[in-house]
Amino acid sequence: MDITVSSAMHGMTIKHLLLHEIGLSQTQLKSAKWSGTISLNGIAVTVRTTVSTGDLLRVEFPASMPKYPTEPFQLPLKIPYEDEHMLIVDKPAPLASQSSHAYPNDSLENAVFQYLGKPHNFVYRPVNRLDKGTSGLMVIAKSAFAQYRLQSILHSSSFHREYTALVHGTLSPLSGIINLPIGMQPGSTIKRMVQEDGKPSTTRYQVLEQSENGLSLVHLSLVTGRTHQIRVHLSTLGCPVFGDFLYGHESPLLPGRFALHSSELTLMHPIQHVLIHIASPVPSLWHQLLEHLPENAVSVL
Repeated sequence: MDITVSSAMHGMTIKHLLLHEIGLSQTQLKSAKWSGTISLNGIAVTVRTTVSTGDLLRVEFPASMPKYPTEPFQLPLKIPYEDEHMLIVDKPAPLASQSSHAYPNDSLENAVFQYLGKPHNFVYRPVNRLDKGTSGLMVIAKSAFAQYRLQSILHSSSFHREYTALVHGTLSPLSGIINLPIGMQPGSTIKRMVQEDGKPSTTRYQVLEQSENGLSLVHLSLVTGRTHQIRVHLSTLGCPVFGDFLYGHESPLLPGRFALHSSELTLMHPIQHVLIHIASPVPSLWHQLLEHLPENAVSVL
């Protein structure tokens, strides 16, 4: 992170500037101080050093290196927003958000590595993660500082996520708030369930469209961000996401994925402090399913 000292910052200590002008937390400052690098005009300095107008302050945070080398993955990416600090990707599905032993070479991480030109010492910094079977908007930071700032607002009104889902049945009433605590399902390392001692979980919803075949298009807004929150809430109310193999029934019409889409993001830019709003349309196949899929087919798919 490079900062050109303005006249308003003249005479400040680096510590004061980073904490009160740039907005670093004490934890972030300590991370840069003890494990990273702080330099002024190319010379290493302490946080007690004062700055002058026109100085170049550089703060480098320690990088969390990947457990194994990242391999490039050639995949055309839809990127509705990008600047020097972050990019917003419209993730397709099915596609794992991050590489792992199960998906070492064909994840969004690998595709971003390829898109950015396979940089040396690449560090993948996803902010909001989407399940492999979920499509839509996902934020990826380009620096440790941007990631710190974005993650600090992830569960606040400054980072608002909205989803669209195609579900079985119809929610009643047609709009409302789901307040059901969520916890791990006993005996499973993946599956979640509603349980009394679970973490508070809140989802707002509004039914947008209903079909005679028993499917509904629903708009959903996250108040909290628990793992699988939307899928668990909808399934518990008897309206599982279409094609959800974990909380409902897999459908051959949506191979490897289910009908959940991260359709809107509204967030405060971590550096420029301007509001960004990005929208992504749901896959056209969903409207075809809603309008043309026979009722007897819905019941078995």
